[in-house]
Amino acid sequence: MLNQKLPFSFSLQGANIFVKEQIKSANQRTHTFSGTILDEINQPILGANIFIKEKGTGTTTDENGQFSIQLPQGNYSVLISYIGLKSEEKQISLFKDVQIKYSMEADSQDLEEVIVTQDRAVSIKKPQMSINSLSMQEIKQIPVAMGEADPLKSLLTLPGVTNAGEASSGFNVRGGAADQNLILLDGTPIYSDSHMFGFFSVFNADAVNSLDLYKGGIPSKYGGRVSSVLDVKQQTGDYENFKVNGGIGLISSRLLLQGPVKKQKSSFMVAGRASYAHLFLKLADNNNSAMFYDLNAKFNYRINKNNSLHFSGYLGNDIFDLNEQFASTYGNTMGSINWKHKFSDNLSTNLTAFYSDYTFNLGLTTENFEWDSAIKSYGLKYDWMYFASEKIKLNYGIDATYYDFNPGTLKPTNSDSQFNYDQLDKKYALESSAYIDVEQEVSEKLHLRYGLRYSLFYRYGAQEINTYQDNNPVVYNPTYDIYEKADPIGTTSYDNGEKMADFNNLEPRVSLSYAFNEENSIKASYNRMAQYIHIVSNTQSPTPMNIWTPSGPFIKPQILDQYAIGYFKNFNNRMYSIETEVFYKDIKNRLDYIDGADLLANNNIEQVILNGKARAYGFELLFRKNMGNLTGWVSYTLSRAEQKTSGRTAEEPGIANGDWYLSPYDKLHNLSVTGNYEFSPKWSFSGNFSLQSGQPVTYPNGYYEFGDIHIPNYSLRNENRLPLYHHLDIAATYTPKPNKKRGWQSYWVFSIYNVYNRKNAASIRFTTNEDTGFNEARRLSIFGIIPSVSYNFKF
Repeated sequence: MLNQKLPFSFSLQGANIFVKEQIKSANQRTHTFSGTILDEINQPILGANIFIKEKGTGTTTDENGQFSIQLPQGNYSVLISYIGLKSEEKQISLFKDVQIKYSMEADSQDLEEVIVTQDRAVSIKKPQMSINSLSMQEIKQIPVAMGEADPLKSLLTLPGVTNAGEASSGFNVRGGAADQNLILLDGTPIYSDSHMFGFFSVFNADAVNSLDLYKGGIPSKYGGRVSSVLDVKQQTGDYENFKVNGGIGLISSRLLLQGPVKKQKSSFMVAGRASYAHLFLKLADNNNSAMFYDLNAKFNYRINKNNSLHFSGYLGNDIFDLNEQFASTYGNTMGSINWKHKFSDNLSTNLTAFYSDYTFNLGLTTENFEWDSAIKSYGLKYDWMYFASEKIKLNYGIDATYYDFNPGTLKPTNSDSQFNYDQLDKKYALESSAYIDVEQEVSEKLHLRYGLRYSLFYRYGAQEINTYQDNNPVVYNPTYDIYEKADPIGTTSYDNGEKMADFNNLEPRVSLSYAFNEENSIKASYNRMAQYIHIVSNTQSPTPMNIWTPSGPFIKPQILDQYAIGYFKNFNNRMYSIETEVFYKDIKNRLDYIDGADLLANNNIEQVILNGKARAYGFELLFRKNMGNLTGWVSYTLSRAEQKTSGRTAEEPGIANGDWYLSPYDKLHNLSVTGNYEFSPKWSFSGNFSLQSGQPVTYPNGYYEFGDIHIPNYSLRNENRLPLYHHLDIAATYTPKPNKKRGWQSYWVFSIYNVYNRKNAASIRFTTNEDTGFNEARRLSIFGIIPSVSYNFKF
């Protein structure tokens, strides 16, 4: 009996029992070790490490907190770890399939938002590279303007990530434009990432469970953008206990409710956030108003151990009213329903249907009209996860997204309006793809991740489009040395649902890691990606009025090839870690615009667009101190981002004489220093210093006079820069009762943004002084020093 159940042989010789470990044969049976890892509030943990000491290998949990690994039968020591949570070592006897469920405790002497020790060490053997992840605890420690934790602003402290400056929306990754970032909330695309023109992001930090930014080596399950993927997961809601947390700030407040609908069976999470600065304006007899609100929701239902349903939703809007003459409303709406099914410990599936839209409304009372624009998308995704063996894991699936673009609808509001009803051409498209992704442990030192994505894009009518001589909607005028709109020579009509254009691309991905030992490795990656939808904008930062448009007869899809190689090291018993990467990006068919391009309400956008190319290359460094009372990181990026639009013929100059010129997103130097110091259980202090090269801009290099008017003459595109950008932010967190674990718990956050009141230039405008008649440059700054305070609580 014992010989059958244990990995030892027992023999009786006289009065003695001899025990001997059984020799493992080549055909020894294997079993599946699987389970679910949760945090202390029963949220599934994405990316928890499951390490099998005896095998020197392991796996990580998926977005559901689940893992599965096949091992030869035997006894094992299993180390379960995750950043900011207490590691746990468990002993298992694997002589049949074993399934566990484990809740990890916060590695903290304070509230969950204040972490004393964290394990942020580099994953040496995992082939994934060019990824930035921040825990919600870290995000809440980083000082920001207006005093509210901001997941998107926190990304700017990491290498390779910048934006257009203070109070600007969007973010730029490795020299890419904002529309080249795929932003996912619970797997559903979001088309605008900010409130109040960039003052706040659309993500409520309380409602976010995890945040991962892929800059390169992007797994083949992701597609549709050529710069990065930001994958944000909402909290699922506690299956055991009802909980409340929130915060009250100077201009906005937030509240989150979560708990079980039926214990162990279903849960919910609802989070709301709203600003109220407009109320102070009314108290001051100011008729202007500016506010935002958003609502996050999630509902989960466990049908049985193999099936569960999940609903996610988001609604956010900004509302502006300037003296009852100008009014604007814009925002995102998204909803998704997700069915997760587990066929076995080795095979599970994830079926998702979603809807997402972004709408913009503008009304001018003085002109008696309204303007509406929108992008709507409807999608279906079916993903499969298969653990083929302890060394091979497969992910594969299909997806399809249908797009409905409304570039603009002009509506008169009464009979006195001078405007007539007008509808710009609506556009329709379908994007679909299939992918396979393989993670393989080739040897103890070499790990691979490789895959292939096949994407297709179809542009549909109904629409009538212009035709042009030689199929060129833009012509070159050699007399004035400028590009101009071409005159149409006819039209082509497409019926409803008729195909206007189609594209398809193979997108290979591969990454590898080679570990010299447990503390040092090198990693390399290559990925190709295609982007079929674009924001039509010649501004450096997205605005609410930016219009999305699909690829079609005159707009080609952007194609990216990116290469990266890096060195990664943990040292001093994982106290410190260092990540270095060198990357090169090449993008074909990057949209460029002729000088003086008119993009607003343009029904023939092809007349102001040229197809160019872009490239970016650079070096990234991230140094972390992972443990102790003082934690933090230093990130530095040295990079170059350029564009080139050559002339189509030998006579045409192209843009900037057809040479490479700085893209609007080039930041040669980007330095960020972030730290957090735990002074005592009651007090902690944090700070962040940022320094960046100024944005590329085009200044006038002279002027000529026409009568009494001074007309500027401009240099080549983006030949100049704004002044150096830098600021220092600090914060202090005070917890009155740090040892209180039940009932009402609270803490205060006091912060100062831009401590030394740096007047960073958002733009520089060149004008003529009315008094002196001399030309002058005027700097526009958004923020000076901003103190703030917020009160945060949970119970």
